[in-house]
Amino acid sequence: MRLLTLRTSAGTTTAVRQDGGTLTEIDGFSDVGALLQDPAWATIAEAAHGATHAYDGADLAAVVPSPGKIICVGHNYRNHIKEMGREIPEYPTLFAKYQESLIGPNDDLALPQESDTVDWEAELAVVIGKKGRRISEADAADHIAGYSVLNDISMRDYQFRTVQWLQGKTWEKSTPFGPALVTKDEFTAGPLMTSAVDGEIQQQTPTGDLVFTPEFLVSYISTIITLNPGDVIATGTPGGVGHAQDPKRYLQEGQLLVTTIEGLGQLNNRVVKEA
Repeated sequence: MRLLTLRTSAGTTTAVRQDGGTLTEIDGFSDVGALLQDPAWATIAEAAHGATHAYDGADLAAVVPSPGKIICVGHNYRNHIKEMGREIPEYPTLFAKYQESLIGPNDDLALPQESDTVDWEAELAVVIGKKGRRISEADAADHIAGYSVLNDISMRDYQFRTVQWLQGKTWEKSTPFGPALVTKDEFTAGPLMTSAVDGEIQQQTPTGDLVFTPEFLVSYISTIITLNPGDVIATGTPGGVGHAQDPKRYLQEGQLLVTTIEGLGQLNNRVVKEA
């Protein structure tokens, strides 16, 4: 099942189910995050028969527009760890984003006035569907609602001002997320993930080539803090980021950044200078 958050002509949003080229409203739920708060969310979504819309041309918001937590993982693909000159970590490297950083799958990506080292980082996103604390790795899949596509856009100059990365990772309107939450019964980590700038592929790695799996991450993070429905875990990026190239490459005004994971969908974001 594929679940999305649709912006309506009335200026609101609604959760929808995608069936091919048709989006069906899930009445009573303003977005996918709100839907996940109901323990019966899957049954409700499957039975929905609200108003319908065409998928083509739909104005989509970030699939979970206001997650309670966005927890990101650094250095989780071996080829990225190598290109950044690091060692394979013993434990996950964790940092956070905030909901103001999120944009929809086809929205403009804001290029800030303050940074000219804006880099791409294609990522597999895990969306939590069931509350839990100290979840065992064996039980972790039961707490995952599904998966989506995210690009952890990074302002490298701000990121490396200090040893803490947050200030380079959560800029306003910088993180495309969507287009859909694909439920875990329809997706298993492994398919190819790519990012391309103006049609030139920069990253291309299977999503299964992780140091720490989604299940391990759910278990590890839930040891620290309770995971709630709608929380998001961005599982890390593979090799091919602009900062590691020689010469270094960064996003420029007018470029089109396309991020794809086979079986999950595609983000298409034009880079636009922030006013």
